[in-house]
This record gives sequence, C-alpha cells and structure tokens, in this order.
Amino acid sequence: MRTTEMLDTHPAATGTDHAALVRAIEALVACAQTCTSCADACLAEEVVADLRTCIRRNLDCADVCDATARVLTRQTGDGAAVRPLLEACVAACAACAEECEQHAEMHAHCRVCAEACRACEAACRELLGALG
Repeated sequence: MRTTEMLDTHPAATGTDHAALVRAIEALVACAQTCTSCADACLAEEVVADLRTCIRRNLDCADVCDATARVLTRQTGDGAAVRPLLEACVAACAACAEECEQHAEMHAHCRVCAEACRACEAACRELLGALG
C-alpha cells in the first residue's frame, strides 16, 4: 500500500503518531476487504442460515472500517469524528471476531476474518492511545 507515501506528501499533515496512523489505516482497509470477502464466502456455504449473524457482523464491520479508513486518511478535517469512529471500529471488530471465531474450525474464511478483525481492533486501540 502507499499509505505512508501519501501521508508523507500531504502538505497539511496532522501531529498524530504517524506510524500508528499508518498501521490503523492499513489494518482498517485490510479488515474491510476481509470482512466483505468472508460475508461473500459465508453466502456460498451450504448452510447459510447458520451464518446469518456472521454475515451481518461481517458487513457491519466492513462498512465501519471503510468509513473510518477514509476519515483517517483525510488530513484536513478537525478530527472531531476520529475518536468515535475508532471506538466504533473497536466494537465492530471485536463483535465480528467473536462471531467468526465461533465458525473458525469449520470455515477457514471465518478464521482468516477473525484474525484480521483482531489485528484491526488492536491497531485502532493503539491509535486511540496515541491520540491521548
């Protein structure tokens, strides 16, 4: 990804911990993609009814992560939305990971998704801590 390169070239960069910001943005983008893919894989399974909650949590998490990544990427805002969005991501990622972990032994895509959600949750928590 070119996250670091883009943030480095922005003329109005924020004072946010640059490394933590990059890690969070990249984890958010990866999580959104992984959750979207997991939802699609769940829909392809034979017993979709057992995966309804998983699909919903995947889609919710993907949307929250996508929106948060987009807001974090913008360097010219006032930042008022950043903390609540990161907190929402932590909650969405934790809920999605918990659900996917329940299906991880049977469905490899759920295992991969749970891992991506946990990584994103950690990156968002790290950035929240850096924000003070």
